[in-house]
Amino acid sequence: MGDRYNIHSQLEHLQSKYIGTGHADTAQFEWCVNQQRDTYASYMGHFDMLNMIAIGENETKARVRFNMMEKMVQPCGPPPEKNED
Repeated sequence: MGDRYNIHSQLEHLQSKYIGTGHADTAQFEWCVNQQRDTYASYMGHFDMLNMIAIGENETKARVRFNMMEKMVQPCGPPPEKNED
């Protein structure tokens, strides 16, 4: 019984510490936005991945990095409208 509580408290701690891990109330749109932003950040952080994408798109590395930074603003499009109940 103590192990379950310990694991649950560790999970809550991780969810409060790192935004991308989500929580019980995370909507699908929020989760997708976090995944896309993490992916773009990883591509920009790994020099070889950025080189591969630049070669594949036949663009400069600076242009590819700039395009990814712009996509990070709204990676999944505008947020869905919320119902006010």
